[in-house]
Amino acid sequence: MPTAVSSTDARPAPTRRDTPGRTADAVRAVVDVGHLLRFRMASTRRRATSLIAALALLGLTAAVAVVPAFLPGAGESGQAFDLLLILPTALAGFLILAVVSATASGGGRELIARDPASVFPVSPTTDHLGALLLAPLNIAWLMQAWGLLGMTAFAVGVDDLGTAQPIVVMWLTAGTAVAQVLAWTLEGVRRVPHGIGIVRGLTILFFGIALGLQITDQLLTAFDQVPTREVVVGMVSGFGARWVLTLGAIVAAFLIAVALGAVPATIASRRVPRDELRVEAGRYPARRTPRTLRGMLIRIDRASVWRAVPMRRGVAVLALGPGLVAVLGDLGWSDTMILPGLVASGGALLYGVNAWCLDSRGALWRESLPAPPAAVFDARAFVLGELLLAGSLVTVAIAAVRAGMPTSVEATALAVTLLVVTVQVVAAAMRWSAARPYATDLRSSRATPAPPAVMVGYSARLAISTTMTGLVFSLLSRAEDATIAVLLAVTMCCWSGFRLARTRRRWCDPSERARVVMTVAAS
Repeated sequence: MPTAVSSTDARPAPTRRDTPGRTADAVRAVVDVGHLLRFRMASTRRRATSLIAALALLGLTAAVAVVPAFLPGAGESGQAFDLLLILPTALAGFLILAVVSATASGGGRELIARDPASVFPVSPTTDHLGALLLAPLNIAWLMQAWGLLGMTAFAVGVDDLGTAQPIVVMWLTAGTAVAQVLAWTLEGVRRVPHGIGIVRGLTILFFGIALGLQITDQLLTAFDQVPTREVVVGMVSGFGARWVLTLGAIVAAFLIAVALGAVPATIASRRVPRDELRVEAGRYPARRTPRTLRGMLIRIDRASVWRAVPMRRGVAVLALGPGLVAVLGDLGWSDTMILPGLVASGGALLYGVNAWCLDSRGALWRESLPAPPAAVFDARAFVLGELLLAGSLVTVAIAAVRAGMPTSVEATALAVTLLVVTVQVVAAAMRWSAARPYATDLRSSRATPAPPAVMVGYSARLAISTTMTGLVFSLLSRAEDATIAVLLAVTMCCWSGFRLARTRRRWCDPSERARVVMTVAAS
């Protein structure tokens, strides 16, 4: 019985005559991406809501790109000229942040999970294109893109809006594609012998160079040397040869990066993920049994978190990244108040917004244990809060290197901020986990606890709430007395604790618990 050739089968080395075959493979990869997208959309629970959310997102993006150009002073005032001067640095900054974000997530997001991908003939090129397509479904990417579009619209005004924004849009897409190439390359390096150490060494070297430039006051000078000034000149030169050449160069860079990204993606797919294999095939000696039931449940949950590759990698990036940004930006304590909320919201997005998916198929076994449901809930919430608080403390400790010794009011405001945002995020994450569970396998380093479109909504809500909390306590840190900050923190913690207790009672309901367990066990 003949069988079709799978895309994962070994093939002979290509020759010049194989060029049509390569074109056919590329076309097939694009077609397969369409099939996978339709499959993902068919499995969406609320299609109408998803469609409305997508249209709202597009409408908001269009408004950000157009409305600032019609504001008073756009394209004419001194503030608009100042934004035009820093626009080259902003373009370079987006590229750097896109590279950091893509490399931290191991090549991008998964259009299809690892286990189903091993059954269906999904080529590495398809995986690469899917990851590139899903990369903008990230609140950090969206905020950077909106910032660039709005800044450009106000800086150039109405006259040059039609020439500037197409170049900015293509810069966003080209920068994302270039970031994906570097991310896949590093993912391939991770999978060679001693590759994990090499990547860590490169990361330390990169941040060491950035820190050295900041200490010597050469960081802005280095940004000014990036050849993005020519891109800005092409924006404001009107429709002409300069504009066509600028746009054509960016489009060419985008196409080259998309095609080139398939090469390291293919190389990475043929190598064993060493960090994931080390976790799954490792040997863990037995330890002394805890004295209490909650202690045993906490140990199980804690081990399941720290033995997951995306958890360890994500926590390291969240804990170190904002702290290093604070050091490079020379932030004071009042500005540092915002960082714990960002770290906590980012940590919840690792698994907390779908906390029960951490058990996966083991959720059925967990439910067979002689443990009260309330104790199981308490252990999961405690481990999540522990993770968020640990990441925030590391960030604050790094930021303290440049911030110096805080005053008593600043120290009090910082302490209550850490407490408030941790309780706030844990309450929201546990509520969403019980209300909208998803079957997700978090063994892959690129896995996310919920579909990408849902993750955008979660990240936006968390970012807005925690940022507002940080801003409030940042203002209170400048007061003469810390009493108001403490009273406000007690009130906010009581409200978040009430919502967490309500979710706890919901989890203790057998029918609700069965729904969640059966959903996450289907992965």
